[in-house]
Amino acid sequence: MPALFSFGRVAPAGMPALFFRSVGAGRNANPFFLGPDRATLVPSELLFERLMMRRLPALLLPLLMMAAPAAQAQGCSPAWVAGWASSQFRPTGDAALAEGTLRDRTLRQIVRPSVAGDRLRVRLSNLAGGKPLRIAGASIARAKGSGSPAIDPATRVPLRFDGKADVIIPAGADYLSDPVAMPTRALDNIAISIRYDGEPEQTSHPGSRATSWHMAGDHLDDAAMAGAAHFDHWFHLAALEVERCAPARLIVALGDSITDGKGSTTNGNDRWTDVLAERLQADPGRRGIAIVNQGIGGNRLLNDGLGPNALARLDRDVLAQPGVTHMILLEGINDLGTLTRDAPVSKADHAAHVARIIGAYRQIIARAHAKGIKVIGGTIMPFVGNDYYHADADNEADRQAVNAWIRTPGHFDAVVDFDRVMRDPARPERLLPAYDDGDALHPSPAGYRAMGEAVPLSLFD
Repeated sequence: MPALFSFGRVAPAGMPALFFRSVGAGRNANPFFLGPDRATLVPSELLFERLMMRRLPALLLPLLMMAAPAAQAQGCSPAWVAGWASSQFRPTGDAALAEGTLRDRTLRQIVRPSVAGDRLRVRLSNLAGGKPLRIAGASIARAKGSGSPAIDPATRVPLRFDGKADVIIPAGADYLSDPVAMPTRALDNIAISIRYDGEPEQTSHPGSRATSWHMAGDHLDDAAMAGAAHFDHWFHLAALEVERCAPARLIVALGDSITDGKGSTTNGNDRWTDVLAERLQADPGRRGIAIVNQGIGGNRLLNDGLGPNALARLDRDVLAQPGVTHMILLEGINDLGTLTRDAPVSKADHAAHVARIIGAYRQIIARAHAKGIKVIGGTIMPFVGNDYYHADADNEADRQAVNAWIRTPGHFDAVVDFDRVMRDPARPERLLPAYDDGDALHPSPAGYRAMGEAVPLSLFD
């Protein structure tokens, strides 16, 4: 039994040679007290020993009570992990809001952390801003659901930034809030409210598949936000980070619209990453594994589209995420489709394009491995029949070539064969009809469930 206390082995002059020792420890051990030779103890010393023995329980109890929290604190190494995240960029076209939409308004957005924790902090982003962004105030609370702006007012906590209610975020920068003590379960609905001072430049994640609410004026304390206007985008909200005492691992899903969840149910949280998060939380041995979705609709490996290309955003969206240990990479379908969308190209152009896609994979793997991150490759799913890309036999051959490289052992640390799961066995160049949302490219909710269930949980052990 390890020693609980030891106050010293040499008694001060004129004092009995008594010292604390663990029960049964050492030669001639005595439960708690021992003299150099008990036979030599004089009566006064024996009297002192008997007195101490009677008082021992009362003396030890407070010491043990103080020692227990200290021991717990020493055994706990709190660490931050991304519980939820979205890839932020400058919205364009229909994804951008009309001027004045957010001027002097309060915006409430609801997210779900994928892992439990004791404290939270919010990462706000002015990534696309060309000038400083002023946030007049912000708050966090438990939401009553994912489909309304209502919050539990008893849980509302003001957010602070270096101890202040407001913050000015430099152009192109992110800013973390001060931590908030808010014990949170995995998959809780958390509402983050932001109060804008003036007209904010737009930094956004357009494909939220979640509703955000906004009202003129200061509504940080408004529990209901009744009558609020709404849209299905996230603005200036890059991450909700969770501090845990227990160890945590983080999976980052890097992808395009299929990871972003086009075709999933708005406010339904049924993207394939949501399904995977639910499976992890249903497994008692894997509840310390978080997952964040860094998909962008239209995203490509090699060229910018709706948002920066995957190589350009890798550092920010994956490598910089706190706690990341694994990445699932599902990109390339838009690179294959755009090659011939406007006009046919030569066989040599097809071959060169495939080589560049594989080169991008190699770059991502190398950069992730340098950070100790395991990279899991997802095979590219069929898209013949899609009216936007109108893939032909050459596009299909390109997809097969890329998938053959993904499946080859030694390239990725592991592979999830989404192609095998989602294709129609009778027509393997097409999605299975039951998994097709209707455009021959994006999965239906049933398809997303099949994808989320196809990922072996053992990959993250």
